[in-house]
This record gives sequence, structure tokens and C-alpha cells, in this order.
Amino acid sequence: MKTNNKRRMLTTAVAAVLLTSNVSTFAAGEKIAVSFQTLSIPFFIFMHEQVVQEAKTLDVKLLVQDAQASSSKQSSDIENSLTQGVAAVVLTPNDVTALAPAINDVLDEKVPVIAVDRRVEGTSSPVPFVTADNVAGGRLMGDWVVKNLPTGANVVLITGQIGSTTAMDRAKGVHQSLSAAGSKFKLVAEQSGEADRAKAMSVVENILTASAGNPPDVIICSTGDMTLGAVEAVRGMGLSDKIKIIGYDAYPEVLKSIKAGEITGIVEQSPSKQIRTALRLAVDNIRNGTKIESVTITPFMVTRENLDQAEQFSAIK
Repeated sequence: MKTNNKRRMLTTAVAAVLLTSNVSTFAAGEKIAVSFQTLSIPFFIFMHEQVVQEAKTLDVKLLVQDAQASSSKQSSDIENSLTQGVAAVVLTPNDVTALAPAINDVLDEKVPVIAVDRRVEGTSSPVPFVTADNVAGGRLMGDWVVKNLPTGANVVLITGQIGSTTAMDRAKGVHQSLSAAGSKFKLVAEQSGEADRAKAMSVVENILTASAGNPPDVIICSTGDMTLGAVEAVRGMGLSDKIKIIGYDAYPEVLKSIKAGEITGIVEQSPSKQIRTALRLAVDNIRNGTKIESVTITPFMVTRENLDQAEQFSAIK
């Protein structure tokens, strides 16, 4: 991605200021860009709320950006943040590789970058990240099926946004778990719901229609919104008492569905811990020169039995 001369001059000027300043001399109130893949779904809305609170605690200013699920917009937003004098960039990437040119521009200016929830690849130097272990989270969903349906099960997997590392890793974990359990656990359908509730609902409806008379035993969804879409589809087709639904992202509406018995289990990936940790790492790097190291958070399964362990449980009490 090419940068125009005007912006290059501005970013070079910003970089010069940063490079001639000792990292330990930054005063409170540094500006940090936080670029979200989207601010239209509950997972990232909650992350936004949490990072604003953490910024107040750390006494830093945020430049919040909403990529609206567009890699080109997110790339432009990230590059434009340099002209606004940001000291670091924290992002939840829309795509694993599409943002590399824009991120390389930021890295060229010696501005630290840290990814949250999802990784980025193909950059000129590795970008550290804070994320849940999504492969392990995928295995948790598969392991639930194996443990609770020991005689075998037909499973439908609804994957997330194409091109996102979270979708790829969660699917990988599900495949690992079911494959290890043997042939009595069959993945009878796998399709992307594009991390969208309405799309997932439509996809599940089509799968259930195609399998009329022989519905799957379990539907696994790799995001919270898609899990809720699956609930609507299953309910609408009168199959709620026959199909178990497992998903990912323990936000309030999902937790309410668990409490109501519509969703059997959900993987908690601690979005508050992820975004707050990333911001603290960025600030520590800016103020103290501490190297940013990647952090992997261990996910866990939330069911009706341990609902109070969910990060957002207080929202449904």
C-alpha cells in the first residue's frame, strides 16, 4: 500500500519526535490508536467499554477507530493514525494478512503495534498479540460433545469470518477433538456463518432442511452471535429438544440463553482481560521501553453449572 507524499512527510515528522524522545520521559496522556474490526457486535462493543475504562486508569488518550469489517478501511485508519501523533497502535484485525502493508508503514515509523483477539501475519517483523488460545477453545467445544455424547454424534460446525485467525483456529480445534475421538463422531456439515447472526440462522435453517428426518445431535458455532442465530433456527424448526448448541463468546445475551436452557455451553475467552492486557503492554512499552511479548489466555467452558464464572455474569444477575 503506497502512502502519499504529504502523509509520508507528516508521519516522518511524527516519527522524528518519537525517536528523539527517550521512552522513559513520556508524560501521562499519550495518545494510543485502538482499531476495532467492527463495533457492531457485542464482543467488540464490550471490549471498547473495557479499554475506555482501562485508559482512564492508565491516564492515556484513545483514538478509537471502527473498521466496519473492512480491511481497506482498517488499513486506511491505521495509516491515518500516524498523522495524529499516536504513540502506539492496538488493533483487532479484520484479516490475517490484508493489513500487513499498513502495519508495515506503522512499524517503519518505529511505532509499536499489538494485535488483540486475532493475529496478523506477513508483516515486516512479527506483531505481538494478546488472544485466547482459540485452538484450545475449539477443542473444548469438541471435547464437550465427546464427553457428553459418548456413544457418538452427528455434528454441524458453523465457522466464523473467512480470513480471520479466530475462525481458522477454532475450527482446527474442533476437528482435532472429533478426529481423535473416532469415527462415531461425524462432522456432517461445515459452513461459514460469516460471524453474523442472521447469516448463521439462514445457514443452519438450510442445513436442517437438507437433513430433514435426521437432524444433527449438536451444532457448534464459533461466535456468540452465530450461536444465537442457531438458537433461532433450531427453535423455529421445532427441534430445540433434539439438538444441543455449543458456541463461543460468553456475553450477556448468550449467558441468558444458557440460563434458559437454549444454549448448552459457551467458551469464555475473557475479552476484558485481552484488551486491558494489550493496552497495559503498550503503555509499559511507551513509558518504560519494556518489550511487548505475546500473551495467550486460556479459555474455559461456561455452562449453567458455572455461569457465575463468566466475565459478564454480573450483567444478567
